[in-house]
Amino acid sequence: MKLQRTHDCGILRKADVGREVTLAGWVQSYRDHGGVVFVDLRDRGGLTQVVFHPEHAAAHTLGRQLRNEDVVMVKGPVVERSPTAINPRMPTGEIEILATEVDLVNKSEATPFSPVQHEPVNEDVRLKYRYLDLRRRELTEALTLRHRVTKIMRDYCDSQGFLEIETPVLYKSTPEGAREFLVPSRLHPGEFYALPQSPQLFKQVLMVGGMDRYMQIARCFRDEDLRSDRQPEFTQLDLEMSFVDRREVMGLVTNLIVRLWRETLGIEIQAPFAHLTWQQAMDRFGIDRPDMRYGLELCDVTATVADADFVVLRDAIASGGRVKMVA
Repeated sequence: MKLQRTHDCGILRKADVGREVTLAGWVQSYRDHGGVVFVDLRDRGGLTQVVFHPEHAAAHTLGRQLRNEDVVMVKGPVVERSPTAINPRMPTGEIEILATEVDLVNKSEATPFSPVQHEPVNEDVRLKYRYLDLRRRELTEALTLRHRVTKIMRDYCDSQGFLEIETPVLYKSTPEGAREFLVPSRLHPGEFYALPQSPQLFKQVLMVGGMDRYMQIARCFRDEDLRSDRQPEFTQLDLEMSFVDRREVMGLVTNLIVRLWRETLGIEIQAPFAHLTWQQAMDRFGIDRPDMRYGLELCDVTATVADADFVVLRDAIASGGRVKMVA
């Protein structure tokens, strides 16, 4: 590459007019307006419009050869758009780059789908061309949000006196609630490592060893079927503390959740959260993880059906059971 990038594509504003900059990214759209060529250049940070004018012959010639998803580096001054050309839908919509030098880093072949198309794309195709799918704005924003969430978690835990400690991934079998993934040992034929379902054993050793407060953004592995709330591998915020009670743990986690929603989504969550004991949850909803949005609570109708002729109800009440229904 002849050029050296100086800015991301989404960072330049009207205050940067007159600066000489170099941008790098993918061609999102290409428009030839009778000699002057306009290209929207995209990277992780956003979009910037680049203008290829015939007065810069070498850059203009190369600019006319560009097509969608080509990778280029462009050098030139930041210029202000005319009032009629301002695009209020783009953060960089008040400026554009007048290309004076261009470096074609990679010429793209025809792609099976466009990262900016609005029509649904078959999921198998998206997975086969994952590198192309990752260029979609939705996935870029999702990965950026994930990064921000984990950073806030780390910063918050650090402020609360936690040490981030990595625990082993290859270890002996420590059975928990699911089957384990096994990794064969090359040095010891017939023997296996097990991938951890959680760092439970390790963090208990850390507490006994006097580490006091431990945290880890931990990878966990469970050999079980896919469900809406289960995956073979997943990431969790893993915490352990010494010399605390449940109120301290609940308070710490509550404050973390409030901070996460405020700093990532701009949503202010009211704390403290409502509390239910396990018995209250079972009595009111019949499940230990109720969805409180719907308010479908169980009503005790034991007294109402005590004299019923239905033998199932009568026998249940006689043996000390309760009869409930959804109200």
